[in-house]
Amino acid sequence: MDRSGRSSRSATVLQRVAVATLGPLAACGPAEAPPPRAPLPISRALEKEAASPASGSSAAVASGAPAGSSTPVKYEGHGASSVPKEVLARFAPTPLRSEVSRRIQAMLDIRAPGAGIVSPDGQSLYFTWNVTGTTQVWKLDGPRRFPVQLTGGEDVTTLAAVTPDGKWLVIQRDRKGEENPGLYLMAAAGGALVPVQHKEKVQTRLGVVTDDSRYLYYTSNDRKVDSYAVYRFDIAAGKAELVFGEDGLWNVPSVRGASLLLEKATGALTREYFEYDAEKKALTPLLGQGENEEYEAIFGEAAGTLLVRTARREDGSHGEFRRLFAWRDKKLKAISPEAKMDVVGVAMDRAKKRVYYALNDGGYMRGRALDARTFAEEKLPDIAGAEHLLPGATSADGRYVSIRVGSARAPWRSHVWDWNARKLVEWVVPSSPEIDTSRFARPELESYPARDGTKIPIFVRRPGGCPAPGAQRPVSDPEKTRPRPPCPVIVSFHGGPEGQAMPGFSATGQLFVDAGFVWVEPNVRGSDGYGRSWLHADDGRKRLDVIGDIEDASRHIRAAWAQDGKAPKVGVIGGSYGGYSTLVAMTRFAGAYDAGVAIVGMSNLVSFLENTAPYRRALRVSEYGDPAKDREALVELSPITHIAKVNAPLLLVQGASDPRVPVGEALQMHAGLEGRGQKTRMIIFPDEGHGAQKRENKVLELGHALDFFETHLK
Repeated sequence: MDRSGRSSRSATVLQRVAVATLGPLAACGPAEAPPPRAPLPISRALEKEAASPASGSSAAVASGAPAGSSTPVKYEGHGASSVPKEVLARFAPTPLRSEVSRRIQAMLDIRAPGAGIVSPDGQSLYFTWNVTGTTQVWKLDGPRRFPVQLTGGEDVTTLAAVTPDGKWLVIQRDRKGEENPGLYLMAAAGGALVPVQHKEKVQTRLGVVTDDSRYLYYTSNDRKVDSYAVYRFDIAAGKAELVFGEDGLWNVPSVRGASLLLEKATGALTREYFEYDAEKKALTPLLGQGENEEYEAIFGEAAGTLLVRTARREDGSHGEFRRLFAWRDKKLKAISPEAKMDVVGVAMDRAKKRVYYALNDGGYMRGRALDARTFAEEKLPDIAGAEHLLPGATSADGRYVSIRVGSARAPWRSHVWDWNARKLVEWVVPSSPEIDTSRFARPELESYPARDGTKIPIFVRRPGGCPAPGAQRPVSDPEKTRPRPPCPVIVSFHGGPEGQAMPGFSATGQLFVDAGFVWVEPNVRGSDGYGRSWLHADDGRKRLDVIGDIEDASRHIRAAWAQDGKAPKVGVIGGSYGGYSTLVAMTRFAGAYDAGVAIVGMSNLVSFLENTAPYRRALRVSEYGDPAKDREALVELSPITHIAKVNAPLLLVQGASDPRVPVGEALQMHAGLEGRGQKTRMIIFPDEGHGAQKRENKVLELGHALDFFETHLK
């Protein structure tokens, strides 16, 4: 999960923290769209990579390629146009065995929609759903009614907002995973999309819609590839005008009359806030200037007040966990209790009646609501069986709020809470055809010791015939008393690195559990949800001190989970930073894992930072380090530096259109492995970006991963 994503808070309150019912393994948080950069063709050496025993990239050129390599394969740019068609054809996914495909298709039929946005009159609910195989926008005219599909086609389409007058839906649409979304309007009753802006190689994202429904503010990098200008679109006139064009990574989280709250990203997590008077063209600094501090802020109920989520305290010191504060006259005042839990998200309804947030209780999400004036807590409904409860978007008058409820053994469910009537109604029922989700393995919280003694939390899902260490294996006849090998284990590392594995519903995890694998999800140091020190333990060069957490997971499993003196086979998988973690596991810590599946993972941190989208490069440097100042550490931390150590099979999966982790990262890794005669496979989806989105590609991504592990771990 790359937390440098830029998400609008006008659509849903806390939707970005919800766990997907069955998302791609490479899912990394809010989709990011890169600025327009004409990608340069990848070196022609990549077309004939089998003939080159190369191992490196631009970093290898600068610092010396690993022993045994010849001329390194270099690449430049990102996107599908940077890859020769011959390469795409060579690495196109092959069909799955029918029995594997059927298993995946059955799990993909478990579907749950997004929380949704309630219409101003409370009579309709608009939401996104992937029931067609691609995410689209749907409408319900009453609880449990038959849903009406409003958008269609092959492009991922999501709901960004409903105008306060209820007349328009604000729609975002992307193509082929390029993360260059366009912005559209659609009449609330349905019909054709009305373009606001959708330009090739340009990111256009909604900021906010004004309370009077006259304007929507959006940001776009159409003027400069690494900056976001702020525009105002007049809905009635159908015209846009530039409001603010100063260089910077800007977003618009709040508006009050002619005053805009502008958010400027300065790092992966750090932000500065300004108030901009659109009439006077005056920019006033408010919070975070020069602090390099993590803040999330919106306008509060009273003029001159901000609602701020931060780990900073009133006296300028830092707490371990983020709290919610009211900011006024440059002072913070806590409005959420001190707890060993992070506050997640912050939003306020348009009527300025209530403030919403959630608490991250060890991975379980607990929704909260406060009176917007007094900050006294207003109790949200108790829902039986709810392990996660997330408030979503509100109606314009604040009366209704959508609530998403999740548990480990049921897909997410969508409800609407009526504050006036104090009544909760389930609107959307998820589907799980032919599958009894009540039998799904519950994630159990365990831990393993890192080499320095630190306890690393892990969530473990076990098949019924694979008891926890020390538990008695069920015996029904003398044949089963014979020694059996322990169940194979798959360790799944999350993305980010500022992500977090959560104990929610996971059809992906259950897919592997059903196949007889123990599914393990660690929250290594650098993960979110465990305090500020844990989150920043891997920043820059500090990653060298904690990267061993990846190897230590396998060490513990082999030693502690052995049966009859036999250690289990252990595989590793992950997407994005989890893909990088997989490559680290298979290279730097070769021998720790018996097989690996790396999905859209970085193979070389230097070439990654040089070729990812320009605006992302600036934000990612704060997490990984500067390619000039920290080059030595980046090279040492790069999997490709240790490629000569690889001694186990590896599957690489990549989307050609990926703007975050360029396709060249996979190509150069494969070139190095193949040149050494290592057992490796690679799949490139020509019509996907940062992880598979389309159903047919999800089937192939999951199916090949499952088939790969069944071949090499059983």
